[in-house]
Amino acid sequence: MINITDLSLSFQGQKLFDDVNLTFSKGNCYGVIGANGAGKSTFLRILQGELEPDTGTIAIDKNERMSVLEQDHNQFDDEKIIDVVISGNPRLVEIMHLKDELYAKPDFNEEDGIKVAELEEEFLEMDGWEAESEAATILQGLNIDVDKHNKYVRELTGREKVRVLLAKALFGKPDILLLDEPTNDLDIKSILWLENFLIDYEGMVIVVSHDRYFLNNVCTHMVDIDFRKIKIFVGNYDFWYESSQLMSRLIKEQNKKKEEKIKELQSFIQRFSANKSKSKQATSRKKLLDKIQIEDLQPSTRRYPFVGFEMEREAGNQILEVNEISKTIDGRKVLDNVSFRVNKDEKIAFIGDEISITSLFKILVGELEADEGSYKWGQTITKSYFPRDNSSYFDNTGLNLIDWLRQYSVEQSEIYIRGFLGRMLFSGDDALKPADKLSGGEKVRMMLSKMMMFGSNVLLFDQPTNHLDLESIIALNNGLKAFKGNILFTSHDTEFINSIANRIIQLDEKIIEDRKMNYEEFIERFIGK
Repeated sequence: MINITDLSLSFQGQKLFDDVNLTFSKGNCYGVIGANGAGKSTFLRILQGELEPDTGTIAIDKNERMSVLEQDHNQFDDEKIIDVVISGNPRLVEIMHLKDELYAKPDFNEEDGIKVAELEEEFLEMDGWEAESEAATILQGLNIDVDKHNKYVRELTGREKVRVLLAKALFGKPDILLLDEPTNDLDIKSILWLENFLIDYEGMVIVVSHDRYFLNNVCTHMVDIDFRKIKIFVGNYDFWYESSQLMSRLIKEQNKKKEEKIKELQSFIQRFSANKSKSKQATSRKKLLDKIQIEDLQPSTRRYPFVGFEMEREAGNQILEVNEISKTIDGRKVLDNVSFRVNKDEKIAFIGDEISITSLFKILVGELEADEGSYKWGQTITKSYFPRDNSSYFDNTGLNLIDWLRQYSVEQSEIYIRGFLGRMLFSGDDALKPADKLSGGEKVRMMLSKMMMFGSNVLLFDQPTNHLDLESIIALNNGLKAFKGNILFTSHDTEFINSIANRIIQLDEKIIEDRKMNYEEFIERFIGK
């Protein structure tokens, strides 16, 4: 258990948290949410003792071991992978070293024998003889093959190093797990494995993530950081989001009778409680939701941007034909004889090798030339493209946001431009910010504003959810679900893909699978086997 009393923290003269009182209990998984800059990662740093609060206390049982997902990907470069994972349990490693030292003593005596016996007993209680097997199982679950386990960390790619750090955090059955964006750089198989690991995990998990699908599958509670307060709510992300939206709407409907409001709220709670799932985590959530009181539901003070794409012209029947495209980059074949046809009303999610997908998108918008093959857009097609790397659009422009967006607008009036910016939460003086000083998430919102101006009937998105907070992801998600034209896109966000796509193309140099179905069904049939 973790008890937090009267916690407060200021950052650069501004209150980040104030008067925070919380209790975290064993067996629960807490998803920490909040807008960018709200202090999610800072809160985790306070819990792990890396950062001192201004006031307040954090009480953790001294016998409970806390494990943290570390962020320095290169700190273990000179160590073997399997050893790094096992080092996730420092006491186990200490016992191993102490035993080795005692057994190596040339003058081993009776007192040493008693010490060794005590160490061996503790070693056995910690499943020490299974340590390498457990570490190997976790590494395999995170898609680090057995033949790499005894290699040095420096021999891995950056993404593989992240997985080793995650394996280190999960190793040895810690009592408390603190995970900051654990699904970053994981493939879908590894994410599914991690979900199952956390569902079966008996300790306490506190996790920061922008992946709604992941939060919905593993979380029993949401920890909402909003306007300097931190509150815990029962349920997964969808329950928190929909209950807060419902409460906001009911508060606005002041004329509705109190009895009607109560009935609607009770119906909402029952609907969520009745949701069926195979996971133990969902069963736990159901028990908690059954006990929830109406006063436990509160409206959110979050602000959501508006994303909406309107077509100036409806597309004809000929959308896009791709014929036997191949491409080699830096000696590596990233596209090999790729062919497919895009049909009317299709929203296609591309999953698989990211370099292959980015290269294909760049070819389709004319930013890169194919080595072989061809593609043809229909005559009625107008397209807008969201690149993975948008830095060239903002570097050294010297423009404020109004003038930056004006470059892409037929209508040049400031009132019109400010209207688009306002949709993306750039109102008042925010519209006069220098474009080259924006954060990653702000740049994405500006790129979306630019795209909304064009009225295109085909949209291409290369990782649009990167850098966005959950509020912006939901807004973009809703905008693309409502869009009447074609979409070709890729994203790490499982819920984003599942709720938009009606066709999945798995691309790893060649097309591995091409199926007309949603992502959840695709995962079940072709990935989660």
